[in-house]
Amino acid sequence: MRDFHQNGRSPVYAANGMAATSMPIASLTAIEILRAGGNAVDAAVAACAVLAVVEPQSTGLGGDCFCLYAPAGGGKVVAVNGSGHSAAAASIDVIEAAGPAARENVSPHAVTIPGAVSGWQLLLDAHGTKGFDELLQPAIRCAEEGFPVHSRVAWDWSQQVEKLSRAGNKLFLPGGRAPQEGELFVQTALAGTLRAIAARGADAFYTGPVAADMAATLKSAGGVQTEEDFANGRFGAEFVEPIRLRWRGLDVWQCPPNGPGIVALMILGQLEALGPAPDGPDGATRHHRHIEAARLAYRDRDAFVADPRRRETPVSRLISPDYLAALARLIDDERSLPVLPAPGESALTANGDTVTLSVVDRDGNACSLINSIYQTMGSGIVAERSGVLMQNRGLCFSFERGHPNSLSPNARPAHTIMPGMATRDGRPAMCFGVMGEHYQPMGQTWLLTNALEYGMDIQEALEFPRVCPYMGEVEVERRVTPVMRERLSALGHKVTEVVRPLGGGQAIGIDRERGVLIGGSDPRKDGAALGY
Repeated sequence: MRDFHQNGRSPVYAANGMAATSMPIASLTAIEILRAGGNAVDAAVAACAVLAVVEPQSTGLGGDCFCLYAPAGGGKVVAVNGSGHSAAAASIDVIEAAGPAARENVSPHAVTIPGAVSGWQLLLDAHGTKGFDELLQPAIRCAEEGFPVHSRVAWDWSQQVEKLSRAGNKLFLPGGRAPQEGELFVQTALAGTLRAIAARGADAFYTGPVAADMAATLKSAGGVQTEEDFANGRFGAEFVEPIRLRWRGLDVWQCPPNGPGIVALMILGQLEALGPAPDGPDGATRHHRHIEAARLAYRDRDAFVADPRRRETPVSRLISPDYLAALARLIDDERSLPVLPAPGESALTANGDTVTLSVVDRDGNACSLINSIYQTMGSGIVAERSGVLMQNRGLCFSFERGHPNSLSPNARPAHTIMPGMATRDGRPAMCFGVMGEHYQPMGQTWLLTNALEYGMDIQEALEFPRVCPYMGEVEVERRVTPVMRERLSALGHKVTEVVRPLGGGQAIGIDRERGVLIGGSDPRKDGAALGY
């Protein structure tokens, strides 16, 4: 039990259904859908659409999604890859011809075809009980009537004024500035796009006036995307075979590459091979081991994770016990590895933005859905007639010829977003996600070890101060103590404090013995866990 004299939240308990998202209105939307007879997939899609309106710096119709869905009765865990492709005319030749500007975060060449709406449609068709006509109504209201900008949203937005200005985005700078906390932000054009999807499904997004607007906007900015590229994106989302690792009596599930879920499984496997840290969750050894395990796993991500249709990732090898034990043996409790074995440190861009949400319905079905426009405010490029803010996920491609993740036509880049699911004896046990671009594999494993190895409740596990290796340094949050920083430095880590907190997470545990759901929501965001 937490100390009620200290800051923090208690976990949320419920008996019938629960949702944890990064905005209270999205959590409430999910609960309303559940109480109206919808299932976890219905509620997750409805909540995600609301987040696409009220948390526009992190997510939107112009982004991608991944999903893990675990049926209550112990059926097969379902994985959806809703990540979009590059344009048919995309190539390194085009990038080189356009010069350095092609790699800027507001470049149209950084925009990939959105996969989120295709993914939502695929999920609903296969596992939902309601349609877009009902599920998008809350998002339409938020866009049409406006919704108050929340604290974290306002802060993130304020940091992107220069970026939005470079992108020529006036729609998201009303009056020439970022909306302030508590101000209503109305998105009339986006409401129209949502209405079209509610009436005609994903076809209304990938064909017709909305697609024409997105293609024309990118073309006018110098992009090579066409209406045909968007039409081909309608069925871009697909069901994929999830991957898993047996860990502490649980099966931990992830989406396969091009997602980064394999990195989380690799970290967990190394930590299990090392055994519990002798100094507990607050100890330097625990922090050091986790950092080193992450460094080694991120190294392999950069070497192997890419579009599986372009290059196969050796998944079974990378998560095999013998390989993970061999990696664990490289970890020295007395010092950081000064140089990693090839191929080296991660080089993906930092400071991405994403939303993750978890929903469990009355029957016990669990859905973990994550949706992102990559960096904060994506590319900054908005199709004004449709109100769609475009992602800049193309920055995740390598621009090195011959690299497995090299930019090429109709390819998916190596991704950063990853839902999480754990089952026990085949039935859902925990539904979770941790957002934060490169932090996500580290974040998921930090959450899981906090809760399941060190006994924290689900809210404590989310709130606990965070660290993350990145580009040869160890990022630490402000709440990481001076003593811990000194100890990590003494072990050879170069410690640097981050400006933005590391990620944000949502999680729901399923306690079958007591018949309750236990939810947590990360205070680093504006959200809440709600149940009924």
